[in-house]
Amino acid sequence: MGFLDTIKGKLNRGKAEDLARQHGDQVKGGMDKAGGALDERTGGKYGDQIRGGEEKAKGSYDEWKGGDQGS
Repeated sequence: MGFLDTIKGKLNRGKAEDLARQHGDQVKGGMDKAGGALDERTGGKYGDQIRGGEEKAKGSYDEWKGGDQGS
């Protein structure tokens, strides 16, 4: 990977992080939607584990975002 590729990667990562910070409700909604799809595909057999994973993912997201629980 060349120098320019490294710079481009860092710039794209920054853009993705900015978008994730700005659209927290949509990020969390996506987590809910993915969890619902998994629960449906497994017939509800692993519902408790899936919901637990969703909550951990949301907690990690909030922590990454800086503790801002609002959006």
